[in-house]
Amino acid sequence: MATKYILDTHALVWYIEGSQRLGQQAKAIIDSPSSEMVLSIIVLAEIGFLIERKRVTIPSITVLLNRLNNDPRIDIYPLTLDVFKRSQSVAGLTIPELHDRFIVSTGLLWQDLGYTVAILTKDRNIVNAAVLPVIW
Repeated sequence: MATKYILDTHALVWYIEGSQRLGQQAKAIIDSPSSEMVLSIIVLAEIGFLIERKRVTIPSITVLLNRLNNDPRIDIYPLTLDVFKRSQSVAGLTIPELHDRFIVSTGLLWQDLGYTVAILTKDRNIVNAAVLPVIW
């Protein structure tokens, strides 16, 4: 099975914006036509909030959704009871911020399904928790 790459909010935003803050390894993975990426619905909620507050250059949630819907490499994953249960596990509880916990727990759930998983992030809380491999 291919590796499933879990996209953190800032990784996706910085990729879309073409920001130099995006790590080179993360950019290469997102650029690759063979990458399989998972986007937790909570990331969409966070980006929607950032768009509302005009804290990103993405013009609208419609533009973002059209871009994501046209990319078959990205699987938008819902916030399910199973994701919630993983967020309450010992591994999930090592992540102090709720949104980050759901993002990591989405990765843990995919790992439970037998996939190799890595998170594209530079978030210190996620990196320091060392629950899943991180690529930046």
